[in-house]
Amino acid sequence: MALVKYNNNSISAVTSTALSSGNLVPIKTLTASSSSTLSFVHGSNGVVLDNTYPIYKFEFINIHPATDSVNFTFNLSTDGGSNYNVTKTSSVLFTAHNEGDSATYLDYDTNQDLAQSTGEQEISDNTGNDADQNLCGTLELFSLSSTTFVKHFICKVNNMQYHDYMRCDFTAGYGNTQSAVNAIRFKFSSGNIDAGKIKLYGIKDS
Repeated sequence: MALVKYNNNSISAVTSTALSSGNLVPIKTLTASSSSTLSFVHGSNGVVLDNTYPIYKFEFINIHPATDSVNFTFNLSTDGGSNYNVTKTSSVLFTAHNEGDSATYLDYDTNQDLAQSTGEQEISDNTGNDADQNLCGTLELFSLSSTTFVKHFICKVNNMQYHDYMRCDFTAGYGNTQSAVNAIRFKFSSGNIDAGKIKLYGIKDS
């Protein structure tokens, strides 16, 4: 714990345990190049998705779609990627602001949430494919190997939309399965992932 000064008063600043103690462990990076999907499958090319870590974290870095106005999605598998069809329930909150400063939004998006659906979970909305448009963000999944509990996920994605809006989506939910989840697939709602990287990390117990 470190002490810092703010307005001449001493306050406590807590350092992130995960980062300071080396608990965030790099596992795998996938790089898109006109890729239809990017999939992380346990046991494939060094991918670890088991009980080694209680939390798995994905980072999305400059994900650029080949097609204009598309949504970035993920789905889960319990059979090593043969099927991506885990039942999910989720909620989606978003903020948005356009470049012209004429419109702002804070709202719940019923078009992106799921209620006991095996479909793709959308985690961005209407990403543009202009040369400078992309999305970045993070996704965390908990206790993927549990055969007792559902599989919670929390996601935040910041996105440059096709009509020059900045939109930040906050998506949370759970995979409603007591089977171990051992694969995850990312793709756009239409067209390829033109470019970008997805990094997978494991977060150790503190």
